[in-house]
Amino acid sequence: MGCQSVRYYGQAIRGQADILRKRTSIEKLIADQGVPEKLKARLRLVLEIRRFAEKELQLPAGGHYLTYVGIDRPYVAWNVFAAPEFSLEPRTWRYPFVGCAAYRGYFAEKDALEYAEELKGEGLDVHVGGVEAYSTLGWFDDPVFSSFIMRSEASLAGLVFHELAHQAAFAPGDTTFNESFAVAVEQEGVRRWFESAGKKDAYAAYLKRRDCSDRFTQLVEKYRVQLETLYGKDIGDAEKREEKARTFAALKEEYGTWKREGKGCAGYDSWFEQPANNALIISVSVYNDLVPAFERLLLKNGGDLRKFYGECKALAGKPEEERQERLRKLLTP
Repeated sequence: MGCQSVRYYGQAIRGQADILRKRTSIEKLIADQGVPEKLKARLRLVLEIRRFAEKELQLPAGGHYLTYVGIDRPYVAWNVFAAPEFSLEPRTWRYPFVGCAAYRGYFAEKDALEYAEELKGEGLDVHVGGVEAYSTLGWFDDPVFSSFIMRSEASLAGLVFHELAHQAAFAPGDTTFNESFAVAVEQEGVRRWFESAGKKDAYAAYLKRRDCSDRFTQLVEKYRVQLETLYGKDIGDAEKREEKARTFAALKEEYGTWKREGKGCAGYDSWFEQPANNALIISVSVYNDLVPAFERLLLKNGGDLRKFYGECKALAGKPEEERQERLRKLLTP
């Protein structure tokens, strides 16, 4: 194991141990008169969402989201994404038990930024993004973090459903499969959550926000395809570099046009303010590429979540090439 790996696993162990030490029972916090009522209300909501996930969505909740951890930072961790200058194939890192992943996670932003600089020194495109939650895949009972507790009801429910989905089906080494599956479960879960509560207006507002998210994803996908075509061309690096810059400028300009025409959605300005490169594109695509395939698979199973999870778990056990082929077939009209 190299020095970089030793440092990496050292910070990971320390960071996780710190979180485990800080966990406090949600029930205990709710009973504590010194805890602000606003926080208690959100913690009660988390417990309701968790019960719904377990009973109605049949997700393996186990001991997850029964404890709370307050952290003194906006994100619980920061993920580093990287890719070659002329490729949208992400750099991957191998981890014990979970295989390869298309990102490297750090508990301290400083450590993530330092590693990002190392990767830039190798000539890679790099992006660092904060995350409000993560799943330990059953190795520990995941807590609720202060970084996401004040989210909207839809966003909070979606996050819990998303993270618990990783317990239902997980393909070691296939980030796109895992995240796209979790997004599909998240979206279906939020639909059922609001439907069960009869909150039509709240669900309509959620769908409006999701429509913005979908259009943003489609916009990024449009330019990702253009970049892939560019990188496959038999031209010199200097010419590729110039055309790459023009492509990213066009992406930003189209988003600006959206906003001027009233089509732009709030919340994406900060994304476009970041350095535009392949790693930034990858940070979007790994979460969304296969979502439509999973939606069709759920439909194929008549909305039966137990059958759907069973098929997804079986797919997760297949060789990656076979798994991808089966999912791509679902996207064929």
